[in-house]
Amino acid sequence: MDISRRTLRTLGTAFAAAALLFSGCSSGPSSSAAAQPPPSVPAALKPYYEQDLQWRTCGGAGFECATLRAPLDYARPGWGRDLKLAVSRKKATGSAERLGSLLVNPGGPGGSAIGYLQSYAAIGYPQRVRDRYDMVAMDPRGVAGSEPVRCLSNRQMDTYTQTDQTPDAPAETSRLVAAYKKFARGCADRSGKILAHVSTVEAARDMDLLRAALGDRRLTYVGASYGTFLGATYADLFPSRVGRLVLDGALDPSLPSRRMNLDQTAGFETAFTAFAKDCVRRERCPLGTRSVADARDRLGAFFTRLDSHPVSTGGSRRLGESLATTGVMAAMYDESSWPPLRTALRAALRGEGGGLLNLADLYYERDTDGSYANLMYANPAVNCLDLPAAFRTPAEVEKSLDAFEKASPAFGRALAWSALNCAYWPVPATGRPQVLDAKGAAPILVVGTTRDPATPYAWARSLARQLSSATLLTYEGDGHTAYGRGSRCIDDAINTYLVSGRPPAPQKRCR
Repeated sequence: MDISRRTLRTLGTAFAAAALLFSGCSSGPSSSAAAQPPPSVPAALKPYYEQDLQWRTCGGAGFECATLRAPLDYARPGWGRDLKLAVSRKKATGSAERLGSLLVNPGGPGGSAIGYLQSYAAIGYPQRVRDRYDMVAMDPRGVAGSEPVRCLSNRQMDTYTQTDQTPDAPAETSRLVAAYKKFARGCADRSGKILAHVSTVEAARDMDLLRAALGDRRLTYVGASYGTFLGATYADLFPSRVGRLVLDGALDPSLPSRRMNLDQTAGFETAFTAFAKDCVRRERCPLGTRSVADARDRLGAFFTRLDSHPVSTGGSRRLGESLATTGVMAAMYDESSWPPLRTALRAALRGEGGGLLNLADLYYERDTDGSYANLMYANPAVNCLDLPAAFRTPAEVEKSLDAFEKASPAFGRALAWSALNCAYWPVPATGRPQVLDAKGAAPILVVGTTRDPATPYAWARSLARQLSSATLLTYEGDGHTAYGRGSRCIDDAINTYLVSGRPPAPQKRCR
């Protein structure tokens, strides 16, 4: 459940980001040289802008960690309790002139930026970038190490993820609505104090506090997936403080929630079509070797059987339609997941559902001990605050089912119903769809992938048109996002921009 509007960089980096290393910090503080706040900062915010980060070693391999203070409510700084936001960095490794800090965010919303930094970015980004920048990450408010949102016990979350999300009768619809309401009540009970203050706008303002605390005059940033919305929001709020921004796998901030869900549904269908085209050419494709249409029909029939007859997984949980759908869709994020998906589907069709369950568990960030990371709690907490609900009632979902199923015969019904979750959220949305133009900002690089399932390519084109200083870089390929996924053309263009500030030629396309 709740696949809709959740966006992550790739399965591989999303899974790596779950391995949060922040807890290994030790003593040995050192002060940073914090920048003075710009003249436009209100007096009540100056103490936050002038704070020194107390760095301590953590996580091994040269990482440092610190805590940034931010006001719970920017409308009343100093009046409510402050938030403690987790920050980590690895200093530039080269002898050439340091270019400053490079802040990274892997998406979500709810993905741990620190986990991503410590397990991938600080070692996986190219040497010429790491030589010139301190690699930095901050878990956004409500996420992982930064006052994480909590909603359900692990056992309750197991039950929630197995709830039928394609109801065929009024009683099943009532059970789905009850599950959404229980989830929302759990979030209010466990995280009520922060729940109204985890919006993207507030997270972007936190980033400006971090920029000042790091001593940087401008923000340099690589944001993937939801991280593009966070970066574009920052640029619109603080255009004069924009340095080099890479927005990879872009969201379109001008779209209402229902349209975003419908577009993403079509994106997953595009990704499934690419997977099916590859699969049916193979001798042992579990969905047959006749055609994409036949493969889609076989998958649909498989989901229908699981709806009434779940299969064994080798453990206490059984694989029903909801978990199977999640497992298949999770593999659409990255074409490197297609081989394990074929294996998992082949086994599940024989009645052995463990492989698809594993894919679903990786998506939900469920550990082998049955515990869940906070990603699936932070995700709706941010989404439901940023935009009004896509649907307010089950009747509204019913009226839209034809459109969603037309967008994706394979996944449309499940994605339509999953978009109902925000209808029962305990705090009202504070955001609205809007065009972000960031007038006056330095050149910004927007990157889009033509067959991206989670952030359709049309969104990247739209964001590039909205941002007044943006250049669009296109990857003609599969999977979610483009940077660091094997295209030398894409990587060279982004790395050159980060090191020199020179964006690629307008409308550059890579394969």
